[in-house]
Amino acid sequence: MTFTGAIGKFFGAIINRIVRWLALSKIHPNVLTFLGLVINILAAYLFGVGKFFAAGLVVLGAAVFDMVDGRVARATDQVTRFGGFFDSVLDRYSDLALLMGLLVYYARINRYLYIVLTAIVMTGSVMISYSRARAENAIPKCKVGFLERPERIVLIIIGALFDKMAPVLWVIAVLSNWTVIQRMSYTYTEARHLEDAQLRAVKDKEKENVR
Repeated sequence: MTFTGAIGKFFGAIINRIVRWLALSKIHPNVLTFLGLVINILAAYLFGVGKFFAAGLVVLGAAVFDMVDGRVARATDQVTRFGGFFDSVLDRYSDLALLMGLLVYYARINRYLYIVLTAIVMTGSVMISYSRARAENAIPKCKVGFLERPERIVLIIIGALFDKMAPVLWVIAVLSNWTVIQRMSYTYTEARHLEDAQLRAVKDKEKENVR
């Protein structure tokens, strides 16, 4: 077994124990989702007052709730359409809360460039989710691009814990908006394929009618 595989197995076992304990506690998965948002709001406050290391630890704790709410729902047979919607909406609020905390911090220290940069990151983060949701009204799936939510959260945690938030924001700003461009390109290609297939089907049907 590789070193990374051993780490994954170790933390996977911990997560599985947490899921089993939460399932036995009969706590509703939506409550776990909401608690994740509350914890992220606490992290946003810590970002706002400049306590980045503490904020990184809190975001790490909130990530546990993000990982277990869906698993608890499946383990307790409480998977619902609303639950998936609720989780997605609160994830967006959590993301924006963290970035708002950074906006407050950079405003307090008069770093206007990083205020703008954080706003660009906020825009890219929202547009990643929106582009996928909107694309999947036109095509079956649009889960392409590198920088999805887990990657963004990991980068924020790294930036907070290792005092590298400024470069992390540059990385997220570029890659998040690049991911949106990738999804636009993918959707364009897939939509054209679907439209061409529909057009061929119509022409084939017309030919059959003529016969």
